[in-house]
Amino acid sequence: MAYHRVFAAVFPPPSEPPTPRIGSGGFEGAPQAHFAIEWSPRDSATEQAQWKRAWHSVTTFLSLPNEQFPKFNSSRGVDKLHGKWWKTCTPQIETSIRYLVSPQSRGVLLRRGQPQQDLLQWYFEEIGLRHFVHHVRPAILKILEKQEVGTGLHELLTYLESAQTIYLHNFEEHILPEYQDKGPELRRRMKTKLTSLLVFSLPQKAIDGYIFKFLKTHAEQALGVEARFSSAHPQKLRLHIRQTVGSLQNTGLGGPRFQIILAEVMSETLTAYVKQNYAEQWQSDANVTGQLRYWVENQFSRYIVEVLILLSSGKNPQPQSETEIALADVERWQEVAIDRLGTLRTKELFDIISGWEHDTKGAIEDLRRYVVTTAARTHLTNSFAEVLNDRLLQPGIATTKIMQTYISIIRAFTMLDPKGVLLDRVSRPIRRYLRERDDTVTIVVSSLLADRDDVSPAPDVLLELAEEIEFGASDAAQDNDDDDVDFDDLEWTPAPIDAGPDYKKSRHVDVIGSLISLFDTKETFVKDFQKMLGERLLRREQDFEKEMQILEMLKLRFGDAPLQACEVMLRDILDSRRVDTVIRNDQNLAMSSTTGEPQPALHTRILSHLYWPSLHSEDFSLPSQISDLQSRYEDGFETLKQSRKLTWLNALGQVTVHLELSDRTVDEVVQTWQASVIYAFREDDDDDDPGTERQPATKTVAELMADLSMSESFVRNALTFWVGKLVLSPSRSVRDTYHVLETLPSSALHPELPTTATASTLLAAAAAADAATSAPAPAVKSEQEILAEKMEVFWQFVVGMLTNQGAMPLARIVMMLKVVVPGGFPFGSEELKGFLEGKVREGRLEVVGGNYKIKH
Repeated sequence: MAYHRVFAAVFPPPSEPPTPRIGSGGFEGAPQAHFAIEWSPRDSATEQAQWKRAWHSVTTFLSLPNEQFPKFNSSRGVDKLHGKWWKTCTPQIETSIRYLVSPQSRGVLLRRGQPQQDLLQWYFEEIGLRHFVHHVRPAILKILEKQEVGTGLHELLTYLESAQTIYLHNFEEHILPEYQDKGPELRRRMKTKLTSLLVFSLPQKAIDGYIFKFLKTHAEQALGVEARFSSAHPQKLRLHIRQTVGSLQNTGLGGPRFQIILAEVMSETLTAYVKQNYAEQWQSDANVTGQLRYWVENQFSRYIVEVLILLSSGKNPQPQSETEIALADVERWQEVAIDRLGTLRTKELFDIISGWEHDTKGAIEDLRRYVVTTAARTHLTNSFAEVLNDRLLQPGIATTKIMQTYISIIRAFTMLDPKGVLLDRVSRPIRRYLRERDDTVTIVVSSLLADRDDVSPAPDVLLELAEEIEFGASDAAQDNDDDDVDFDDLEWTPAPIDAGPDYKKSRHVDVIGSLISLFDTKETFVKDFQKMLGERLLRREQDFEKEMQILEMLKLRFGDAPLQACEVMLRDILDSRRVDTVIRNDQNLAMSSTTGEPQPALHTRILSHLYWPSLHSEDFSLPSQISDLQSRYEDGFETLKQSRKLTWLNALGQVTVHLELSDRTVDEVVQTWQASVIYAFREDDDDDDPGTERQPATKTVAELMADLSMSESFVRNALTFWVGKLVLSPSRSVRDTYHVLETLPSSALHPELPTTATASTLLAAAAAADAATSAPAPAVKSEQEILAEKMEVFWQFVVGMLTNQGAMPLARIVMMLKVVVPGGFPFGSEELKGFLEGKVREGRLEVVGGNYKIKH
């Protein structure tokens, strides 16, 4: 004011029309814009004093007690506020308030255009900067520190509503009426400032946490997400949420942040509902997608609508467009639910595929509705590839388990994506890993040749492949075309947009083709198939229909040329039956040529050795009866096939043996050397003396080797076999001596009787021997045996070089062999190194300074 008086004395105001001097009584009720005030320094001092007295009286009256207010709500505790918090306004206070705030008061008119005290601003600072900061805010922080989700939010909202009620009461009762037409606008502004004070001066993160936990708990109760909430009463839930949302709206906490929290809560609730109700629900008849869509439309969406209506029903209603839920919103929420279900199924996909045999196709149907976007397809393949690396493609997992899972993956992903793009992505690491396994080819071939009805298959056999043979090879023939475009296919479609550069679609679920195509070259597979087929043809007596079917299927895939040897092998076995019948009839092999008595039945399989893999050809002496039959058989064959001769492979034959012992008979189908060994224990009846007790036949290993011209390994294998059958028993006193068990202890023949010590020892030895010889000897030579035989041919070259030129390193030996061996040395350094190390272990070579030399 002094500033304006100084400028008024130096720069007098412009001349205006004279106006009457207005006193306090003549001002009230007159239009504000029709008057101009003239005042003197004396009037100014008087008005200043009156203004100060009025200001002091009003601020003292409106000031709040320097303490916390009592807790109350709209129905209880309001009487505690009268007198101390809600004061009765006297006429003098009303006059002072009117003098300070009324636009027609003399004090306000004299201060127009000048800095003056604002009662509204003072009141907001009084409640905000003083009382709220010093009393209300600390009390609220204590409530938040308790972290009591159940009662914490209710206590917080009650306290905030109490503060808001007290702060607005004095403003609405004593100040606002003086503003007349501006009252609603001023009330809205004060309510906005107060709401901002309550919201932004408190730790918003903690309050959001209270609201989030409340909404999550209530949503789970209302939507039945958790089993412990299934008995909650719907009416009580609605009343609770109505009261809480109303309080949040009144205190300013129901704004945009509340809607964000609501969206987060509903998102988590949706995920929890999907996980709780549909995890591991994989059956084909589950109809999970239909149930989920129905739940979203009739429960999930309605709950959101109810909460939004509660928000719009407060004192500041929201626009109608914000509370109405369109059909497009419901459909979008349904798609979100399907995505959550797809995410769950993606995490479960490995278990779904592992349990494919237990009807998990319903889960694949759920995934089909999920993988409709490129992002979803990429997420599925990437996450599944990680699971495969962690749970399947590990050194400790058997190859059969990996291949079995791969077969299920082929079937599941073909159903999921008939175009084969997803299968092409996820199968690449599996195929690469299977190529690195040494036994993959063997398992595939043995599984293809296995019997589907085998109750106890071998560990390296997959019956799933045997079942696939039943589907035939027609589909494989259609998929064998290597051209990118089939111009005769009227249903041809281009490759999908997300397919890889080397993508090639198969028209059918071709499990066998997928496994056969693991190998870079067909020679590897055909070679192992030829070996397994030879074993099967030589060991089995049947019509070989399955072998012919598999061979025809492979010919469609690989062509006729690579499988020509296999076709000849199969034809040899089939033709052998006809030739065998003719020769037996021509030579009358059923009867002895000298005595005319019945002879053992001799049947042969005539093989074209050029087309068969390397076979075991160990030779040994056979009983004279069998040798005579072989000679007669040769004569008949040479008569029938004049330009061909027979070479007998005695080690590959099988014999049906009938043994008659004192207390039992034994019938077994055995190898020829096993039959020859047990035949050597035979005693002629003519040698028996009727007056003496018959002693069991006894033989030593050396005697059997000499009599039968048989290798020690074959002799010991045969002896161990017959020990396991309780026909022979090793001597306890003389090493490598065996005798026939003419009689067995009673407990050995009858397990229900008590077992003696002798019988226990006998049975234990028999069990161990039987286990040692349970696996049949292979007819086809292994790769190691073939390599050893070929290396023995070059051993003499190595001995000559080391004898004449002295010690040599491995690299020089290889170089010299490539020079001196006619036709070249067909092996590499690794094969030769392994062979020479074997000779070192045998004591025929020694290594000195990395050089090999003859050991003398």
